[in-house]
Amino acid sequence: MEKTYYNPADLSKFGNIGEFEPNLAKKFFDYYADVFKEGELSEREKALIALAVSHAIQCPYCIDAYTTESLQKGSTNGEMMEAIHVAAAIRGGASLVHGVQMMNKAKEISM
Repeated sequence: MEKTYYNPADLSKFGNIGEFEPNLAKKFFDYYADVFKEGELSEREKALIALAVSHAIQCPYCIDAYTTESLQKGSTNGEMMEAIHVAAAIRGGASLVHGVQMMNKAKEISM
């Protein structure tokens, strides 16, 4: 088996991140828990958002966690894929809009 930096077993160790700095870890995990509580958005909607963001930032741990969470909160495969396509569209658009910067610079140099 090919060795990679990504080790799926590390996801279950995330809670251990406070071993070297417990105070900051506690603050983070308290905040994290509050963010994902039911509010204006449902827990299901928040899980779908997290899944889409996970793909945009390309975090394999997050993808695993929020695929599981989305399914547990009642999302369908279609809803999850649609959320990923939204992330892909935003990420692609963010790359393309920077083309305006290139065009501005090219025009500046060409003058």
